[in-house]
Amino acid sequence: MELSNILVPIGGIVALLFATFLFLNVKRQSPGNKKMQELSSGIREGAMAFLISEYKVLIVFVVVVAALLFIASYIPGSSMHWGLSLAFIAGAIFSAVSGNIGMRMATMANARTAEGTKKHLSKGLSIAFSSGAVMGMCVVGLGVLGIFSLFTLFHNYIDLGSIISTNILFGFGFGASSIALFARVGGGIYTKSADVGADLVGKVEAGIPEDDPRNPAVIADQVGDNVGDVAGMGADLFESYVDSIIATMALAAIIGTFFITTSSIDKNIIIPWLLESPTQSDILNYVMLPLIVAAMGILSAIIGTLVVIFGKGKNIYGALRNSLFIATILTAAFGGVATWYLIGRLEPFYAMLAGLIGGIIIGLSTEYFTSEKRKPAQGIAEASKTGPATVIIQGLQVGMISTIIPIIAVVAAMIFAFELSGFYGVALSAVGMLSILGVSLATDCYGPVADNAQGISEMAGMGREVRERTEQLDAVGNTTAAMGKGFAIGSAAITSLALIFTYMLTANILLENQGQPPLILELSDPYLVSGIFIGAMLPFVFAALTMGAVGKAAYAMVEEVRYQFKKFDLLKSDKNKPDYERCVKISTNRALKAMIIPSLMAVVSPIVVGIVLKPTGLGGLLIGSISTGFLLAIFLANSGGAWDNAKKYIESGNLGGKGSNAHKATIIGDTVGDPCKDTSGPSLNILIKLMSIVSLVFLPLIIALNI
Repeated sequence: MELSNILVPIGGIVALLFATFLFLNVKRQSPGNKKMQELSSGIREGAMAFLISEYKVLIVFVVVVAALLFIASYIPGSSMHWGLSLAFIAGAIFSAVSGNIGMRMATMANARTAEGTKKHLSKGLSIAFSSGAVMGMCVVGLGVLGIFSLFTLFHNYIDLGSIISTNILFGFGFGASSIALFARVGGGIYTKSADVGADLVGKVEAGIPEDDPRNPAVIADQVGDNVGDVAGMGADLFESYVDSIIATMALAAIIGTFFITTSSIDKNIIIPWLLESPTQSDILNYVMLPLIVAAMGILSAIIGTLVVIFGKGKNIYGALRNSLFIATILTAAFGGVATWYLIGRLEPFYAMLAGLIGGIIIGLSTEYFTSEKRKPAQGIAEASKTGPATVIIQGLQVGMISTIIPIIAVVAAMIFAFELSGFYGVALSAVGMLSILGVSLATDCYGPVADNAQGISEMAGMGREVRERTEQLDAVGNTTAAMGKGFAIGSAAITSLALIFTYMLTANILLENQGQPPLILELSDPYLVSGIFIGAMLPFVFAALTMGAVGKAAYAMVEEVRYQFKKFDLLKSDKNKPDYERCVKISTNRALKAMIIPSLMAVVSPIVVGIVLKPTGLGGLLIGSISTGFLLAIFLANSGGAWDNAKKYIESGNLGGKGSNAHKATIIGDTVGDPCKDTSGPSLNILIKLMSIVSLVFLPLIIALNI
């Protein structure tokens, strides 16, 4: 425990200090000429306007839920602690701050990245990557410090014991997951409605470049890159990160408190090699190990980040990939030493290593199926010779077949970790997969910054050489963004599995305390099967709602762009300027209205199913949702990424290049793929985790109501 009291806060503080250093370094860079600064300022103002409007909705949600959690803690027999409401508020604030910092940083760095490429390609890469690393470091730093501070408060100062203290941490995860889902759904609807409107009318109908300043939706499109792929992604991975750590801590606390006194729990399925009579100090070491691994990952991620920032090579993708590999190797080495020191065994280290390797495999698999340099995306481009229908068919095929490797990687990591270290090992493998988040998130958020830089270079007329350099950055960003989504989805699957195991064990403890029989999940139980079917259905309903919202918002955007082209005669006269603000308002208003129902569905469904179908049916709900949600998320994200990069492949000069019939066909495919890869797909991984967290938070109340 003494080691964790030193290393964990040091890791969190170092992450925030390094983020501050990167922020100041980026801020010192030149923002370019007046035109570039105006464009960057317009994007920043639009993004901030959206976030402010979104936060007004979220504040109401947070206050209401926190109040309900506080009231529920005083319901007789609920076994819910008032600390849940405090932890929920803290998780919501930290999640929102993580996304907000990332978005502010990205909108500050876009013009600076474009200006940096005038000197050298590596200069632009360094600025864009540094801006992404600021959010990456803030996410891991705030996550580690938030969990450590709350656990220390309730365990050491209020003296509630390990199991109650870790159960309170589920409130922190609940707050983080709630904000993440709203941010992902709202930001995804915003960015894709603007993107679809800009592409369909501007590129297909009018035949003008993607970032032509005559397109009224172009600023809304640039804003969307930040509110969806930066602010949304930051909140998304913050909750994945903290949920994996909390689940592992909770499992360790369960085994430490109940494996002697509770006969219904077999300690071998949690930690098979645990001593028969562990001391309190031994248990605390198991509880704190995931935080130590996370702290080691922070230090490794900083080293991996420096490799890119100070690199001078021209191989952009190679530099980004090497940073991930270096961070992975260092995390494995540091984590192994820390595990041996704390536990005295290496089985937990091997479980963590399984997650690390699984994450790399999923990332590389996503890169293969989505990169314009690989056969799947090139095959979609070839299909464009016969029109948009074959482009869409080929893209669907790529997305479906791409589910094989991630599923095998997750299954292999889970089985390997379970055989070595039981449920605790499975949860620890999720921590391992996310331990390099500081650098993997930087690699992901680099993409939107590069995209904005490319748009600014086009709109500001910076010349062909600069535009080509920013296009190189943007092309790599499309691949890294796809890899980031794959990584997020894969980590969500293992984290959700760990949360399901925690749910089962927690339910048994609560039932035994009430003198009730243990929770047994058998396929002969109609409540379980009913829950599985409902859970399997929910991801499809969620995807339908979010994709439908994008379609309706995009329709309004298309009509607005057509109206402005006609009213202001934008294509024939340079005297009139488009009204960018109208398009920004359309995206904002539509996104905020459409995000409420699917987001609330994730919170309400587990509570309703738990009350109606009892804890058994709720267990089935979680199993069904992760089964279809994981597959659907991979399918949608990879199909969308492949469609996007098939278009990029043609735009680079292949198959007739820009303006050709093949190009127009791939634009249609990319338009279909936009809500798949940037709205519904990424949001599904939050859905399955949020439902698991909600189930754990309200499980005591559900059991009390069913007795």
